[in-house]
Amino acid sequence: MIERIIHIDNVDPINFYGVNNSNIHLLRSLFPKLRINARGQIIKALGDEADTAEFEEKVKLVEEYCARYNKLTDDVIIDIVKGEQPKELNMKGVIIYGVNGKPISARTKNQIRFVEQFNNNDLTIALGPAGTGKTYVAIALAVRALKNRQVRKIILSRPAVEAGEKLGFLPGDMKDKIDPYLQPLYDALEDMIPSVKLKEYMETKVIQIAPLAFMRGRTLNDAVIVLDEAQNTTTHQIKMFLTRLGMNAKMIVTGDITQIDLPRSVTSGLVHAIKVLRNVKGIGRVEFDKTDIVRHHLVQRIVEAYEQWQREQELIDNDPNPNKLAETTDGSQSRES
Repeated sequence: MIERIIHIDNVDPINFYGVNNSNIHLLRSLFPKLRINARGQIIKALGDEADTAEFEEKVKLVEEYCARYNKLTDDVIIDIVKGEQPKELNMKGVIIYGVNGKPISARTKNQIRFVEQFNNNDLTIALGPAGTGKTYVAIALAVRALKNRQVRKIILSRPAVEAGEKLGFLPGDMKDKIDPYLQPLYDALEDMIPSVKLKEYMETKVIQIAPLAFMRGRTLNDAVIVLDEAQNTTTHQIKMFLTRLGMNAKMIVTGDITQIDLPRSVTSGLVHAIKVLRNVKGIGRVEFDKTDIVRHHLVQRIVEAYEQWQREQELIDNDPNPNKLAETTDGSQSRES
């Protein structure tokens, strides 16, 4: 009799063990000759050497399936233990499987193009209005690279610029003060990585979320680095960020140049970088538009309304007649003084 210790490193144990340890109970029934105990990330199997070796092999296959699809069923476990190929979920268009096996895929033509540009380039710039999935797809691509062991860490950053509100007097330590700026990144990660595993990744710094200022002086190797809301960087900040790219690393920059929260006198680093880097090889670029909006259908109408208002304001501003007409919200005409 020997005791074999198996480490479950790539999945959330809660997800792997199932509700009320149902998956472990099933494995016990499939290996009746073994004494099996599971706690945390360690499974112990006591029995003959051949039986425990077979058990370890099957458990690792089950772990691999669970890591890929974030989901386990009784049928999958039984198929793997019996040596049969479990039913493969449809991977067409799917970037990764999120929490509870939710497929996260590229849903529009420009999101598909975004995935292709990321695969083919070390730096990808994604531009477009709110709700087009720029940040969500970027983080999904980073999580996929981490799961496939193409990189060892994910680094997510945003410039700490308020969208009209003042957050500087929030209570707490540095993390408490900057978290409101970074919450959209946490939201996306929570959709894609089970909570226990995400907490582990954050504590071991496999996933790092930090304001842009914290990037200075670093060389980022073996990582996917994402800069979100890049339209709110200055020219010096974005140059500093882009030059952090290290060996075996990929970088994604996302932004919406119609939502710049910088003072009017400050040039957006993203706008400047687009001009400077337009002819540099190895940089992919994707431009989303309102047809790519994947939030509530009302979001697309809101974006269209603001675009229409902007066009009308430009016509008014460029009208040489001082007694120009301004259209009111109810469609009537009123004369501006």
